[in-house]
Amino acid sequence: MELKVYNIKGEDTGRTVEVMDSLFQTEPNDHVIWLSVKQFLADQRQGTHKAKERSEVSGSTRKLKRQKGTGGARAGDINSPLMVGGGRVFGPRPRDYRFKLNKKVKSLAKLSALYYKAKDEEIKVVEDFSFDAPKTKKMVEVLDSLQLKDKKSLFVLLPNKESFVTLSARNLKQVKVISAHTLNTYEILHANTLVFSESALKELNEMHKNS
Repeated sequence: MELKVYNIKGEDTGRTVEVMDSLFQTEPNDHVIWLSVKQFLADQRQGTHKAKERSEVSGSTRKLKRQKGTGGARAGDINSPLMVGGGRVFGPRPRDYRFKLNKKVKSLAKLSALYYKAKDEEIKVVEDFSFDAPKTKKMVEVLDSLQLKDKKSLFVLLPNKESFVTLSARNLKQVKVISAHTLNTYEILHANTLVFSESALKELNEMHKNS
């Protein structure tokens, strides 16, 4: 499969980059996509939620009234969940939401997500580029040239090329920059357009060729 290569001015360079067909033409599996996105979102959860239960609420343990003879329901101490300000029944406790997925499952999910992006023509390949210094204005110019100003865009670059580009994009809500090694299913689906640098696409191609 061949993809056209553009420069950061949005001009067609007349060159193409070849990638293996399985990278963008794998038979998609929606279930593994769901699993991978679920795992990604679960990993973001801190899991520090906590509610006080009956034994943890500050208050007297004195029995409020005698057991029988009042004409009302029995009552224990003021910390009872039935009382205003009492403890909570089966409240949330700190826990770890992370769970494991096999590498092949995550790889298939990523390829399935890339298939949908390629099918919808939401993938662009640009020449390798970097900035001499972090400048938001430069990043805005790149977005304008690639006609991505009002779209959620994910730029996938090589790790040594992304530092100043990342800093230039951090004030732009619709833009995110990551490396080819950290590309994941959630980020692929969350973006309207994927922008690969030539080197990052070749690196991704090699990663999946050897997997």
